[in-house]
Amino acid sequence: MKPLSLLTAYLENLSEPHILFDAEYRILAANAAYRRAFGSQHSVVGRRCYEVSHHFSVPCDQAGETCPLARARQSGQREHVLHLHHTPVGEEYVNIELTPLPGEGGAPAYFVEKMETLPGAHGRPDRQGLIGRSPAFQRMLALVARVAPSRASVLLLGESGTGKEMVARAIHEASPRAGKALVPVECSSLPESLFESELFGHERGAFTGASGARAGLVEAASGGTLFLDEVGDIPLSMQVKLLRLLEAGTYRRVGSNEIRHADIRVVAATHHDLVSMVRQGRFREDLYYRLATFPVHLPPLRERRADLPLLAEALLQRIDPQRPRTLAPAALQALMAYDYPGNVRELRNVLERAVLLSDQPVLDADTVREAIDAGRIGLRREPVLAPPTAADVVAPGDTPVATAWRTREVQALREAVQRHRGTRAELARQLGMSERTLYRKLKALGLASTGGSDRP
Repeated sequence: MKPLSLLTAYLENLSEPHILFDAEYRILAANAAYRRAFGSQHSVVGRRCYEVSHHFSVPCDQAGETCPLARARQSGQREHVLHLHHTPVGEEYVNIELTPLPGEGGAPAYFVEKMETLPGAHGRPDRQGLIGRSPAFQRMLALVARVAPSRASVLLLGESGTGKEMVARAIHEASPRAGKALVPVECSSLPESLFESELFGHERGAFTGASGARAGLVEAASGGTLFLDEVGDIPLSMQVKLLRLLEAGTYRRVGSNEIRHADIRVVAATHHDLVSMVRQGRFREDLYYRLATFPVHLPPLRERRADLPLLAEALLQRIDPQRPRTLAPAALQALMAYDYPGNVRELRNVLERAVLLSDQPVLDADTVREAIDAGRIGLRREPVLAPPTAADVVAPGDTPVATAWRTREVQALREAVQRHRGTRAELARQLGMSERTLYRKLKALGLASTGGSDRP
């Protein structure tokens, strides 16, 4: 049997989709797994790979995409890229691993391409998962595709409302741990007195009210992924215990001396500047480096504005699956003209308000503008807020750096309260903290009556 026939027979028995093509991009073979995942009623053998995958008339690098074949020709080594590929259900994000095979003269003569669909991300409207096609979105998604199969800790960075939990889910679903649980921990909503018990569990009698032993969230995530949302809000006293979990993979339940082992992968997220918090002594440097093995920045919606039509269509499907609405062209223009400081979360709020304001199947521009305006500054008179006083910002034992940081935090909170005209829950979401945390901060400053009501 000729070498090429042997290679084709070998690929046919692999469980992952593979194709074999030559230096002229012609597909020579496509295995059974490829035919099941990407095939159609027509054979792909004899066609150019870029015609099949992208419906291009020229190679990828001539159409503005990254071409793994071109890169492999230069490097002579295996190359990885993330591409949008046409599939029987539409365009999907696909991880590509291309391996060059040398010919008689040593130069690459054939190329083997392994393809694997990236779950949880789409280049078209879908009722689940991440949606986008913009360059900023694809750069972020390429990092997700790189890190997902590994065991590395991931730190998701970005503004509030950019979809960190959805990205964490995409990482989990594309990892070997996808068959186990993804367990979220809302760090900002857990008071310090309960944090250790919630995370690690407790034994009977460990504290008042502990009438029985209880497993913690770390145990619930065994074999899977622990998602620490708003990790910047973890109290300093708890950070050292989290560090021990990450470094040694061990922990103790509250009230127990027994050392337990944790089989978890950690994905953390925050909208805070953790580097600045480290400098200010508010976040442990060693914990930061443990969490930030692989940082991924999530772009705000204003940096991926081209994704807004896709996102709007997908969100309208999710808001009312039984009666999905559409947008009139002028309504879409009105959406595109807004900056969305609350990012994708705010876009969803706007669309949900628009759906509630209209009985029509097609949302018009006036309805969309009304929905946008309802979430912005209202007609109530602005409260007059004094600048922060020493009593507001100086705490016992504070260093000058900590006092300066607290001054800036208090001033920023006062300014946010002054601008906001919605509910306290909406303000908490915009600030990236729980409503309980916001109320506690407002009460400490004597602003609880001006921070928005509990009702719209």
